[in-house]
Amino acid sequence: MQDDLTLIIDDAADSMKKAIGHLELELTKIRAGKANPQILDGIFVDYYGAPTALNQVANVSIADARTLTIQPWEKNMLQPIERAIIASNIGLNPQNDGIIIRLFLPPLTEERRKEFVKKANNEGEQAKVAIRNIRRDAIEAVKKLQKDGLSEDTAKDAEADIQQLTDKHIALIEKHCEVKEKEIMAV
Repeated sequence: MQDDLTLIIDDAADSMKKAIGHLELELTKIRAGKANPQILDGIFVDYYGAPTALNQVANVSIADARTLTIQPWEKNMLQPIERAIIASNIGLNPQNDGIIIRLFLPPLTEERRKEFVKKANNEGEQAKVAIRNIRRDAIEAVKKLQKDGLSEDTAKDAEADIQQLTDKHIALIEKHCEVKEKEIMAV
């Protein structure tokens, strides 16, 4: 019974860490005015009929604070990469010179910065919902154990532990969102 309880709490903690990891990944995709190769994560290129991650068919590097360069390993990949970037809807227009593709990140307007902050906060809210769902599932599992013979005090302690874990992870989400907001709003 105690082992099952420990397993429930450990699973909840593990799932919450994964939710935080997902949030961090999504926040790196939100542009903050500086060139960052991670904004291209999640873009897949048609590589001989198979969707392949952009960073697996080309070298992505930072030329300067506002420019990313993409150098394909095969010259015939320039067009598919360019099409994939346009189709990804990240708001950047690729400049193809026949050898490399350049992405110029325009300076963000105040309005655009606020949009990105809204997007970051939305990602944070989705992560909070995921954390709360994990908490709900864990507490339901504890209540099920209680019906199977777990003492009420032990069940209440486990629920308190799960709530404490939830509070800790939600505070972490808020911290990540605050940091991203400062990064976006910095001119």
